[in-house]
Amino acid sequence: MFSDGHFEKEFLDKIALDIAQEYLFPVEVEEIHIDISDYYDPTRRQYDGNKLLKKIDSISSLEIIKQIGLFKVDLFIPILTYIFGQATFNGNTGIVSLYRLRNEHYGMKKDEGLLLNRITKVVIHELGHTFGLIHCHIPTCVMRSSTYVEDIDQKSKNLCIKCRAALGLP
Repeated sequence: MFSDGHFEKEFLDKIALDIAQEYLFPVEVEEIHIDISDYYDPTRRQYDGNKLLKKIDSISSLEIIKQIGLFKVDLFIPILTYIFGQATFNGNTGIVSLYRLRNEHYGMKKDEGLLLNRITKVVIHELGHTFGLIHCHIPTCVMRSSTYVEDIDQKSKNLCIKCRAALGLP
């Protein structure tokens, strides 16, 4: 898991622990510094998720099985107004932003616990896509599609039995 260097270590360690528990593999957190200004679209006032995903993918090394880049900026892809995250299906790379996961974005009181819960779910979801999982129709499965933060709040941070079986997980 890569962070752009603007996250607290404890916050990242909690996410990494949840990922390790869900997918049963070790997770390392690495801080990287990249200039993302080239990925900013001034007409949308957002960052291009497709281009940022390609950038993170280009950083990969042979030792890394899967990687997620974590950001704090507003992301989009051309067909959507915004995204929480994105991943290469059956690939090794994903990106996640907490920008629209923060309560303050919606005029509500800051809630770090809820933010951690939301970003963990999005990271686990995007990693699922890198492992070849598609969106699930089981309401509580972390692989269910999420258009709004309320959708994220309603699901668990765990894969359902069907999705676990598809990955060969107990």
